[in-house]
This record gives sequence, C-alpha cells and structure tokens, in this order.
Amino acid sequence: MSTAHAATNGATGVVNVLFAAADRRWAEYEEPLTRAFAAAGVPAILARDMPPGSVDYVVYAPNSPLQAFAPCTRLKAVLNLWAGVEDVVHNATLTAPLCRMVEPGMTQGMVEWVTGHVLRHHLGMDAHVTGQDGVWRTGFPPLAPERRVGMLGLGELGTACAIALSRLGFDVAGWARSAKEIDGVATFQGPDGLAPVLARSDIVVLLMPLTPGTENLINAERLAQLPKGAVLINPGRGGLIDDTALLSVLDAGHIAHATLDAFRVEPLPQDHPFWSHPHVTVTPHIASATRKETASEAIAENVRRGEAGEGVLNVVDRALAY
Repeated sequence: MSTAHAATNGATGVVNVLFAAADRRWAEYEEPLTRAFAAAGVPAILARDMPPGSVDYVVYAPNSPLQAFAPCTRLKAVLNLWAGVEDVVHNATLTAPLCRMVEPGMTQGMVEWVTGHVLRHHLGMDAHVTGQDGVWRTGFPPLAPERRVGMLGLGELGTACAIALSRLGFDVAGWARSAKEIDGVATFQGPDGLAPVLARSDIVVLLMPLTPGTENLINAERLAQLPKGAVLINPGRGGLIDDTALLSVLDAGHIAHATLDAFRVEPLPQDHPFWSHPHVTVTPHIASATRKETASEAIAENVRRGEAGEGVLNVVDRALAY
C-alpha cells in the first residue's frame, strides 16, 4: 500500500493504522491484522510507512524506530503489542491514549505456564525427573487445599491464574495495589497487605507490572517474610526481584527454589549465577506471549471501538505506569 494511498484514504473515512514494530513482527501480523480488521468491519489501511499527520492509530512495539509521537497530530491511540508498557509509558511525546495488550491467547498461555510450574513444585516433580538414583523412596505430597499459593498482582493475568489455581483446590491468596474481589481467592491490598500474603505463601507467583513502585519489591526484607522452604515463581518482570538478595536466601536455604522466566537483562548473560545455581530454574521468557491471531482480533476491536465512539479498552494510567 503506497504512502499516498494511505494518506488520501485517511481523509475519506478509512482508518489509517501504522504498524511500528520489527520486520519479523510485520511478517507475522500483516495477514492476521488484515483479516481481523475486515472481520470487525473496520475499513483500515494498514501500512508500515505513512505521513505522520495521516496516522489514526499505531500498533506498537517499544523497540520500534518510532519514538517521537508529536508529529502524529491526529493520533487517537497507541495499541501496544505487549502486556508490559514500561518501555513506552514514560515517553513524553505520547499524549494519546496508550493501550496495553490484553488478549485471550496471552492469558491462556500464562495460566498454563503458571499452573504447570505451581503443580511441578507442589508435587515435587523435580526429584523424580532429575534425581533418579535407583533408590525407591515413598512419600506423598499434600493435597492442593493444604498448599498455600500467593499471587502478587491481580491484573488480567494474575486474576486468571489465581482463579485457575483456586479451581484446582489450592488455598490461594492474592495481593494488589487496590482492593479486588475474586471468588475463591482471599485478597489483600496496599502496603499493609503484602506481608500477610508473603507470610502464608508456600509458593508465591509474581505477576505485577514493573513500575517505580514495584521495582525491587521482592528484596531481602520481603524474601525473609516467606516461610522457610517456600518457592518463588516469576513470570512477570525481572526488575521485581533484587537478584543479589534472592541468591543470598537461596544459598542460605530459606527459599527452596526459584523458577524465573523474566530478567533484568535478556537474554540472560551466560555468566549470570542463575544459570548454574542448583536451586534456580531459568526459562527464556516463554511463560506467555502475544498470540498473533487473538492479538490481531483484540487490536481490531479496539480500533472499532475508537471509531464508534465507544472508547478504547485497557488504557494505561500514566500516573501508575500500568
């Protein structure tokens, strides 16, 4: 689609959507987005290049060359491809609404990953998968109602995971910045609510956004509040954890194991001590991902809503940075 065509159609009721992400993302998303716009009844021109003044919406990845939004004078919304917005939310040139990605494929993937690793630690699977030595050892894990799970972060992903674990019978408590009500989950909120959740969590899962208020939230003081022998699972953001403090409590035996999917530097450097630590499992940021088909449907629906005057969904609160 030529730039001139996109600009001209933008003045005749057709919606101009700029795709601002890496080459490989365009190869993945061009066809699903085109289909999704058609299915949603959105007359969209989707292109990787168009005059900034003609752009109505931007489908965005923060590692895109597009960093200055001011020239996009009629921009209605920026639709982030990822759930995390920490790499774009502080961009002072962006004054239009910023929408984080919420889509069912990502949620389902996160539920599967979190549930799988909670069950792995609950059942003690590592001892059988990696520890076979010819010795017949009997012993049974407790049942799920006897295992206390803490979910830190009760947004879209954290809530879905908490509900799934509760339905499996786990004793689940969740913590969030503000009050939440979730059937089957005991909920706590605010600064005073974190310590009680940590103190009662045999397994704690981190699914908070990374903001100035959550960076290094899981530090030496809070790790010490977990019961001895607890397990930490982090599919959220690497910056939520003080790495040095975590290694210290692992070495001391206070934390039995940490399963980590997100890191401050990615790929995780080969010489990082997490790789070789006997009580750390590293997974390469695969807990969940934006799924192109369902994500394209979510993007198309948000554009449809914007054009219909219904208001776009999942708008980021700039003051809270998520």
